[in-house]
Parts: sequence; C-alpha cells; structure tokens
Amino acid sequence: MNVCALLLWVSAAAAATPAPAAPDVERGVAVPMRDGVRLAADVFRPARAGRFPTLVERTPYDRKRLEDREILQEALRRGYAVVLQDVRGRFDSAGEYVPYVNEGRDGYDTIEWAAAQPWSDGRVGTFGLSYPGAVQWLAAVESPPHLRAMAPEMTFSSPRNFFYAGGAWDLSWIAWIWNNIAPDARVHKSLDGPRTGRQARAAWKNLENDLPFRMPLSSATELRNVAPYYFEWLAHRPNDPYWDWAELRGRYGRVGAAVLSVSGWHDETYGPEGAITNFLGLLAARAGQAEPRAELVLGPWVHGGLDSDRSGERVFGPRARMDEATLVLDFLDRYVREKAPVRPAPRVRAFVMGENRWLSGGSWPLPGTATVSLYLAPGGRLAREAPSIPAAASEFLSDPEKPVVDPHGTDAGAHDERALAGRPDTLVFETPPLERGLRVLGAIETEIHLSSDAPDADLWVKLQDVAPDGTAWNLSSPGTDVLRASEREPGTERRLLEPGRPVVMRLPNLRTGNFFAKGHRVRVVLCGSFLPHFSRNLQTGESEATSSAARRAVLRVHHDAEHPSRILLPVLDDVSAAGGVSGGVGRN
Repeated sequence: MNVCALLLWVSAAAAATPAPAAPDVERGVAVPMRDGVRLAADVFRPARAGRFPTLVERTPYDRKRLEDREILQEALRRGYAVVLQDVRGRFDSAGEYVPYVNEGRDGYDTIEWAAAQPWSDGRVGTFGLSYPGAVQWLAAVESPPHLRAMAPEMTFSSPRNFFYAGGAWDLSWIAWIWNNIAPDARVHKSLDGPRTGRQARAAWKNLENDLPFRMPLSSATELRNVAPYYFEWLAHRPNDPYWDWAELRGRYGRVGAAVLSVSGWHDETYGPEGAITNFLGLLAARAGQAEPRAELVLGPWVHGGLDSDRSGERVFGPRARMDEATLVLDFLDRYVREKAPVRPAPRVRAFVMGENRWLSGGSWPLPGTATVSLYLAPGGRLAREAPSIPAAASEFLSDPEKPVVDPHGTDAGAHDERALAGRPDTLVFETPPLERGLRVLGAIETEIHLSSDAPDADLWVKLQDVAPDGTAWNLSSPGTDVLRASEREPGTERRLLEPGRPVVMRLPNLRTGNFFAKGHRVRVVLCGSFLPHFSRNLQTGESEATSSAARRAVLRVHHDAEHPSRILLPVLDDVSAAGGVSGGVGRN
C-alpha cells in the first residue's frame, strides 16, 4: 500500500470509529447525612444501562473544578460511576464547615449512600489528594462496610504532625484559610471581604508579609469571623488529647479497605511520614494475612506534582513522572473491580534522587537497608568514628527577632541552600568528599545533645547533598527537620530546658531518598528557626500563640564521648545484592 492510500485508509478508519458517548451526568444531587444535612454531589455514569462499581471524591475546593481531569474521564472509560461531592458547609453543600471534623461521619454516609443507589453495584472506592486524601482516611477508620479500596495521596497520619511539625506551629494554615477557605465562608455567612479566590489572592499581596508573622499568633483577627476554628487549634498543644478526634495512628485495625499510600520527598511536611506510617500501620494490623492489600509509592515530588520531572530547581528526568490516573485506577481496578493486573505492582516503590531511579521491594525499609552513623565532630566535621574526647561543643545564637529565613521563601521543592552555611546563626557539619556513592533511603534519625541558656528552643537539622561545585540541595521539605525542645517527648505536659543541661533531640519526621554521588559531601546545617514556614520559638517558655515577648538564646551542641551527637542514615549500599529489591521506573 502506498503512502497516499495508507493515509486515506487511516482517515477512513478514524472516521468510522464512533466518538465515545458522553457520560450520563446528574448535577446537584442532594446526599442526605445522618443528621439530616444534605451535601451536594455530581454523579457521572458511563453512557449505558447497568450497575457500576462506584468511586467517590470529596473536596472542600468546589467539586465543579474536578470535572476536567483525566482521572475522571479514564474512570468512566473503565466502567466506573463517579461521585464528586462538596464537603459539609462548602459551596453547594449545607451545614457548617469545620475543617476535617465531620469528614469521618459524612464520608461514611456518602460511601454507603453511593453503594445503595440503583446505578451502583455496591462496590465503592475513593480517591483524592491532600484534603481529599485525608477525608478518605477519616471515613475509612469509621469502617464503612461497602468501601473496598482507597487511594489517599499526600496526606497525614496524625494531626500532631499536620497542624504542627515537631512541636512548631505550621504558619501555612493562615494562607490556606485566607486563599482557599475564607472566600466561600464569606458567601455562606454573608460576610464582607473577598468572596472569590481571585479577590482573596489579590488581597493577600498586602497581607502575606504581615499576617503570618504577627505575634502572638492569635492576633490574626482577620480570620476571626471566617475561621473561628483556627483559634481553637492554637489553644491546644500538639500532644494535647484534644487532637485525638483526627488521629489515625492506632486505628488501622478498623480499616477494611485496600489502601494505596502516595507521597513525595518534597511533599508537605506531613506527607512522607503520613504515607509511610499509614502503610506500616496497616501491615501491622493485618499481620498474618496472606495479602495485606497495602501499597506505598514515594516519589521525588512536591505536593501534587506526580506528573513532573523536577522538584523545585532539581531535575530528575522523565522517569520521575508518574501518571496519576493510571497509578490510582490500576490499584482501584484490582480491589474494587477485582480485575487481575497484567503485571502486579510491587508493594513498595521509592524514588532515589540523584540516582534518578525507582527501587521496589516487598517491605519497608527496603531489604538490605543498614544504619550508618555520622558523628558531629570539632571543626565542623561529620565523622564515622564516635568521639572519644572528654568535652567538646559548638554553639550558635538564636534570635527570634532576627530569625533564619528561607532564601527561597515558600517555593516548594529542592533548592540550592548553600547560603545557609555562611550565616553566623547556623552551625555546619559535613563529610569530606565521598570516596564512593552513598544511597540513603528511609527515615533519618538524629541524636543531637543540645543545651541552652533559655527555657525553650527549636532545633532545625537540615540535611543537604553538596556537589563539587558547591550546590547544596535540601532533601526534604521544611518542617520534616525541626523539633521543639519542650515538645521532645510525648505527653500532655511540656518539658522545658534547664539552663546548661543537655537533652537529646530525636527528630521524628526526617525522611528522604537520595544518592550522594562520589565526590559529593553530606552536610548538616543546624539553626534555631526557619521562616516563613513555621512559627518562631520565643525561647522564654511561653507559647507564641498567646505571647509576643521573645529573648535571644545561646544553643550549644555537645559532641564528646559522653554526648555523642550524630545522625543515623538508612543506607542501601548494594542494590543488586539486597534480597527482594529491584529497580523500577515511573513513566518514561
């Protein structure tokens, strides 16, 4: 067949292929909750008669904005009905909006409502990222009987590492409320002020350098009418029993659904810890089951950035990309539709930055992972050998009135942070250039012996990959790398510092996957603040939620035989020799 004939044949074949039929859509369906409140939903169904497995996504960000995404169109092509719903008190849904509080009960009621509809075959799955990921977990721990599977992406395991991180208050809540929540809240409550996202963002330009930094934090009066719950949050410390209403840890035995947990190394503070903790919690709760129905995917991404080949300024190449619709729907196909996959997915998939390679295995940490300690040593060194000298310490000044500021502002992802090493209010420890590559994958533990002349302090432990040209990449998001001294131990009471007496700082949330190439250096930067991400410690022993008086403090990091400060790296040294570990790819 010549080229012209071939083109005519292809054109004729394309013309003969009918376009996919438009889905059946019901808009503004009123879904009843157990207390009589009705939530608005749009229902999409394949354009044919029948009963369909059903997927639910619930959002506070306006369900109408979810229609044009590939995941909805692909779900319909695969034969699902899809329910998109505004959560309580948002947009067309009735009731009062209080973030997260009603999502467990309302999620349960929506799932069971969907299963009972004449167009549903009773098999239900859920999906969504960030807040729409959290609502899945909060509903799942209520044990809805018709929930077969869920795919919560980039969400938390505990409110104690969501509203706070390491005991420090997350300042991004102010911008989130102002830009995402307050406009519609003003519509619902008939309040003055910006009523659209565009109007709110325009007004934010005059507030972004003021509102998040006011002291005390409770002086953000612009939020009083639109978000009274914000001030309730501020009234409770991270370890207060108040937060138990949103706690997932310890409740995994209530979850009957298959779960796909997804996050990225540069996701929001809570994301990597949330995905890993939730995954491991499910495995523990399902110990002894032949198939625990849990998978974990950890990419290099920022929040919501699965389809990107980069994070911030660092480029990882096409293998870093993951097609979200395929990832999520392949998982839901297996456990909602009970469709056997063509090629079963590994239980764990993790991306190693720098090496730009996916590794996979059947457990976490990946088999073959070993712990390597790097000790803080005099002269700003990180050494393999534990210290033997009787007394050694390094110190720096932490001044809340002159805090360390992220030179990249609120821009997410990896950035060159070499400027932090040149500040007088930081300490730097680093290895010599590596003689061979070092693959770090998992949770980084810290044992930093810290003392201060003040009652309280925050310690930031920033892990960096330093290239021969001086580029110093951060390896996780701000907030994964901080611990407040007074919140260093679980419990309902704070434990203030005694002047001059060292305590051990064990950061709970630092995790990454990175290959330090030959010739690179491992660097640790220590400091006492890192704005604009998290609140400043006043260093007086008082809370910044209710006080504004601050004091300077000298922070001493001890690194001697009695106080061997160190970081503990999870090292996967020889992938080919590690049983059960294999290479993998994202989307090429």
